[in-house]
Amino acid sequence: MSFDHTEIDDVIHGRLRLGIMAYLSTASPAQFLELKAKVNATDGNLSTHLSKLEEAGYVKIEKTYEGKKPRTNVHLTKQGRNAWLAYLKRLEALIESSKG
Repeated sequence: MSFDHTEIDDVIHGRLRLGIMAYLSTASPAQFLELKAKVNATDGNLSTHLSKLEEAGYVKIEKTYEGKKPRTNVHLTKQGRNAWLAYLKRLEALIESSKG
């Protein structure tokens, strides 16, 4: 399997977005506060990166209320899961090509 670095998905490849995608691939939907704790982000930083993932169609943000308390859930979309799996496959190609 060959590796082409230009095929790496830049939307996912950033450290925080990578953490978000990795977590959501096993725990979707996740509440905003849960996700914030798992990836060790600030509210603003997490919101910014979630917006980029949402623009790409990789996550869906759902805002609801539990009583009077606002609640934000983050869902990994089917498109996001496919992009995540493709990203991992490309990393596997990188590892394989590094073995020589």
